[in-house]
Amino acid sequence: MEQTVIVVGGGVIGLLTARELALAGRDVTVLERNRLGRESSWAGGGILSPLYPWRYPESVNVIAGYGPAAYRRLAEELAEYGDFQYQQTGMMILDTGEIDEARTWAAQDSQRILNLIDQEQARALQPGLQGLEQRAIWMNSLAHVRNPRLLKALVPCLRDRGVRLLENTPVKNFRSVAGGVVVETARGERVADKVVVCAGAWSGDLLKRSGINLPVQPVKGQMLVFEPAPGLVKTMVMKNGRYLIPRRDGRTLIGSTLEQEDYDKTTTSEAMKSLRQSAIDMIPAIADLKIEHHWAGLRPGTPDGVPYIGEHPEIPGLYVNAGQFRNGLVMAPGSARLAADLVLGRDPVFAPEPYQLS
Repeated sequence: MEQTVIVVGGGVIGLLTARELALAGRDVTVLERNRLGRESSWAGGGILSPLYPWRYPESVNVIAGYGPAAYRRLAEELAEYGDFQYQQTGMMILDTGEIDEARTWAAQDSQRILNLIDQEQARALQPGLQGLEQRAIWMNSLAHVRNPRLLKALVPCLRDRGVRLLENTPVKNFRSVAGGVVVETARGERVADKVVVCAGAWSGDLLKRSGINLPVQPVKGQMLVFEPAPGLVKTMVMKNGRYLIPRRDGRTLIGSTLEQEDYDKTTTSEAMKSLRQSAIDMIPAIADLKIEHHWAGLRPGTPDGVPYIGEHPEIPGLYVNAGQFRNGLVMAPGSARLAADLVLGRDPVFAPEPYQLS
């Protein structure tokens, strides 16, 4: 009999996990508490790299490093469903107080391309740039995607592969039964051979009911997008933790705040003013642009940014893939592959020990 798997959570982590399992021939159902792909997966900027990657443990960078090539392949697979605009614009980092750490990080892997450029070179790449020190860090291989369009393309692709996608189905708890796991939902109980929790910022509270305390908590991030100004912003730019992302249609995103606000996604005028000023401080011409949209999302925060990917210590067959914090998009393909490997009993693509549940 075909093995059944329930994936709890319909964000990019859950959908790509479902895809990996479906590709392996499993019967997959995704349960989403609200609407598919409308939480942090939709709200983020889509950068395919951790911000200041040298600040993260190697366990984060290993999974993140799997992402860019995976998205290039995924762009081809999803082309008939939509273009999610994979763009290799590069990123310029204007604050350079960690050059030694950045160089050490880059030296550990030949795929990590990092150069130091002077002010003239920086302004040639991005005219009108301000806030420069003597040098800037230039990472020309970095890319980004338009994440709402990625999610929009993934949903019909998964449906065509036979994955059942059920929205408005909040999960309440889990319990073990002979040979499987019962998933208690607001719409009744479901049983599967295996279950994978990919519930993002809600994962910690959900798993607490099953007897484990994972430090996964919601961390609010607010962002802005400016009206189109084609050619104004050519590359991603970052300073003091804030980043600009140019979209193909000329729109520019600025992100993001870090706020401990539980599950509150309310936007604030203070954040809007702060984000707008950060954008202007990098490229003053942005002052002439209108703000087109202001929104907030909830990241699944963890103490060091390392996700939890592994089997529940007390409920056999119940797995977790959650806690990617600010790097959910770039870590999604690698996290999904590792979670699927563990569920399927395959040789894991990465050493699983750093991500195990205690």
